[in-house]
Amino acid sequence: MDDYKKIIASIKNGDLRPIYFLHGEEAYYIDLIADYIADHILSEDEKSFNQSVLYGRDVEVEEVIASAKRYPLMAKHQVVILKEAQDLSRTIHYFEEYFKNPLSSTILVICYKYKKADGRKAYLKLAKKNGVVFESKPLYENQIPLFITEELRRRGYTIKPTASRLLAEFLGTHLGKINNELDKLEVILPKGAEVTPEVIEKNIGISKDYNNFELQNALGENDFKKAFRIIDYFAQNPKDNNILATLPMLYRYFSQLLKY
Repeated sequence: MDDYKKIIASIKNGDLRPIYFLHGEEAYYIDLIADYIADHILSEDEKSFNQSVLYGRDVEVEEVIASAKRYPLMAKHQVVILKEAQDLSRTIHYFEEYFKNPLSSTILVICYKYKKADGRKAYLKLAKKNGVVFESKPLYENQIPLFITEELRRRGYTIKPTASRLLAEFLGTHLGKINNELDKLEVILPKGAEVTPEVIEKNIGISKDYNNFELQNALGENDFKKAFRIIDYFAQNPKDNNILATLPMLYRYFSQLLKY
């Protein structure tokens, strides 16, 4: 997901746009951009008078527009962040008139989560013309280990490939959930440490020996004794080893094997 990095880089370089319309199924990148804007555009002294955070369930579009039309007080910009904008999906097109001529001193951030906005609508075309429109797409399963590796590198850690695959297999594609677990590791481990399967087993509770990844390997190597030990472990710990997670993994593995 390089697009979000470009947006962050442009903000760092002072290239600020009056509209940031952030939408899509993956909430993680939407929050990442919105939080960066909230933390870095204004100083702490400026925020008290010039930064507003509104929620779609509590406001109408007209109220957001009224806030956006205000001028900053003793600052170059004001920041208006609308969170959970999907709650205003029926009236979101009311932004069309404001998007035609947005106030240059206002940074309006709209967080429209868990769904893709209709790119054919006039309001979205205007937002793209006069601001930034970013679609946050979910990552594919095979992209998750790389995401984990890069995110830990950004935080100052390294991780073994087996450990990143173990985390990916256990946590799935929900980036917010993955980020929460990486936060735990960051609190526990010193900077520069390497994340290993043993570290994950000790601190996150994922068994390095009894997991879907190891079951797949055992089946692939015809190690049926090991496979049955893992299956028996799953049967004894059904809460942590849901069969609804195991079956799709096995189906995908054998499908890929047959294609190969």
